[in-house]
Amino acid sequence: MSTSAIQIFIERINELSRKKRTVGLEEWEAAEQEALRQEYLTFIREQVKETLSNVQVEEDSPLQ
Repeated sequence: MSTSAIQIFIERINELSRKKRTVGLEEWEAAEQEALRQEYLTFIREQVKETLSNVQVEEDSPLQ
């Protein structure tokens, strides 16, 4: 999933969140919001895993 696609997810999640606070959500909208949140979390977890897989630890030599 691209960064632009995740931005669309975030915008829709925020839109539903605003609606929830003002007039409430219908059942299908609440389900959509939860599905989008889970997809967003999956995206973030994959980004973290990818970042961590590219981390290299270098040991410092002891101070003398």
